Amino acid sequence: MVQPFHLAIPVKSLEPCRTFYRETLGCEEGRSDTHWVDFNFFGHQLVIHQKDGFEPSIISNPVDGHDVPVPHFGVVLSWEDWENLADRLQKANTEFIIEPYIRFKGQVGEQATMFFNDPEGNPLEFKAFKDMGQLFAK
Repeated sequence: MVQPFHLAIPVKSLEPCRTFYRETLGCEEGRSDTHWVDFNFFGHQLVIHQKDGFEPSIISNPVDGHDVPVPHFGVVLSWEDWENLADRLQKANTEFIIEPYIRFKGQVGEQATMFFNDPEGNPLEFKAFKDMGQLFAK
């Protein structure tokens, strides 16, 4: 069994992110207080913490002709769930950092991936493998 992870991230404004994670990504809201909210982030615990003056600092690394933002976080979904999320995000006119596409097509580690920011500029990556056995394949 895969163990859930816990991730806490800073945000300047709690409410836009609260709405984004709950409504855009469909994450169930858990406990909260005036300056933080936890979410069931696809079976993992994500906590957003309001931090006045927070400004994300993002750099990128070239991968497959794309500038991949670093740091970033996200999850590996089933292929069908990834396709459904990509479709929902495209219909919501999400501004992607990297549009949904298939990486390493026909090679070891073939995967679907997409990158976009939350309302505070925290980069997210969602990926999927048709063969989950390829997740760590070399």
